Amino acid sequence: MVMKRKQHNRYLAIGIVYIATIISQAMTDDPRFAEPIPNVTVALGRDASLPCVVENLGTYKVAWIHIDRQMILTIHRHVISRVPRFSVSHDNAKTWLLHVSSVQKEDRGYYMCQVNTNPMISQVGYLQVVVPPNIIDAESTQSTVAIRENQNISLTCKADGFPTPKIKWRREDGQGISVERRKKVNAYDGEQLNLTRISRTEMGAYLCIASNGVPPSVSKRIIVDVEFSPMIWVPNQLVGAPAGTDVTIDCHTEAYPRAISYWVYDNVMLLPTKKYGTETAENSYRAHMKLSVRNLQPGDFGNYRCISKNSLGETEGSIRLYEIPMPSTPPRATEMKSNSNKENAGKRNISRPLIQDERPKVVMVSSSDKDVVQPGPAVETGLGLYTPPGPQGSGCVSMARWAVPQFAAVILHCFLSGTFSLSQN
Repeated sequence: MVMKRKQHNRYLAIGIVYIATIISQAMTDDPRFAEPIPNVTVALGRDASLPCVVENLGTYKVAWIHIDRQMILTIHRHVISRVPRFSVSHDNAKTWLLHVSSVQKEDRGYYMCQVNTNPMISQVGYLQVVVPPNIIDAESTQSTVAIRENQNISLTCKADGFPTPKIKWRREDGQGISVERRKKVNAYDGEQLNLTRISRTEMGAYLCIASNGVPPSVSKRIIVDVEFSPMIWVPNQLVGAPAGTDVTIDCHTEAYPRAISYWVYDNVMLLPTKKYGTETAENSYRAHMKLSVRNLQPGDFGNYRCISKNSLGETEGSIRLYEIPMPSTPPRATEMKSNSNKENAGKRNISRPLIQDERPKVVMVSSSDKDVVQPGPAVETGLGLYTPPGPQGSGCVSMARWAVPQFAAVILHCFLSGTFSLSQN
């Protein structure tokens, strides 16, 4: 009887504990997600982490699954996947982190965080893997191309990446690109650039730039060479210089491929010597040729030719060098001063030859005996010095044909002396 009572009490205690456990579980909250998994974007080759925040986890387990590849990655603290780039960590609170190191393209997709409740609860986040642009050389135009002038050419540039890159063309020198019937634009969008009837001015480096918002942008440099036969123009085809001097003549050339340029005189190629100096300045497909001829002699005058040739042709320009007289210095004016009179010592006259008809003719006439005239001072006339008569002449002068300077001087003297008579012949 006692044994039966003890056994009954044991079963009763077990039942009470079981009921208490059930009641305790019923009163406890089930696990739940505190926040959604964010969508994460990461560049190729970088590291990424996806968080899963679970409250009231209790004794339940958290697992990570890659949905796109149908791959179980982790369960609780254990890594199930054989891919060593995946790992898991727990902050001893509510957050479970899935780590992906050196992210690859195949890691892109949906990731599920799952709790093994009954029924199971889960949530999903997306890992976006972006890829910087990359130009595919095998599918693009080679780095250097050559085309004859006035022909058509197409430049192609292919690139991959995620998102899909956009292609833009620019000229390295900043010049415009001729498209759509010679319309010029600073930049052109598209994988293919068509150049119609290309000219030598369009020669140079073209940049194909690929960008998709993921740094860095990349570019490919394509050099376009436009080939044409040489052309020459001469600024001065006729050049004159005096003997004994130095002279420089010049020609301008354009050619591609680069031309061989030289000077010829009297069917002989001119090389740099003490007599001749040559200089060529090149810029892209242009060249400026200069020839200096020193200490010109009679045998140096004649026809000089500048010649330019490349694989596509040959051309020449002609310059005629002729002799001109050495310029002489102009004659200097001479001065004549009168030293006979202190009052007129500062006056200056320009000497000139006297014409026979201009020589003065003087007729001396006597006045009354009462008029006595003292000899006057010498007067500067411009053609010589004139001295009025003394008492023996007794009187002023009578003038028939007199040059203007003499006339003025004599008139002035007569007024000063008080005697003036004019005779007409």
